[in-house]
Amino acid sequence: MRSIFFGLSFLAVASCGPRVTGEVGRACIEADRSAATRMLCACVQQAANATLNGSDQIRAAEFFTNPELAQQTRQSDRHSDERFWDRYKVFTQRSEQLCG
Repeated sequence: MRSIFFGLSFLAVASCGPRVTGEVGRACIEADRSAATRMLCACVQQAANATLNGSDQIRAAEFFTNPELAQQTRQSDRHSDERFWDRYKVFTQRSEQLCG
C-alpha cells in the first residue's frame, strides 16, 4: 500500500512539468500569457542562464510585465543600455533556437 502511495505521489509531481526557477522563468510564468507553459518558461530560463548574468536577468524579467521598458531600453542612447541590449539580443536568439 505504501509503495502505491509513493508511486502515485511521484506521478502527481512529475505531471506538473519542469520546475520553473530564476527571474526570467518566473516572470514568464507570471506574465500569464496563453503560450507560456512551464516547459517553455523553463527553457527560456535555461537560455537566460547561458547568456545573461544575474542583474541582466532581473532587468530582462521586467520586460515581461512592462514591454514599453524594453522599447525604451532598445532606443536608449546610454552606452550601458546599448551593451545590455546586445546581450539581450543574444539571449532572445538563444531562446528562439532552444525553445522554438
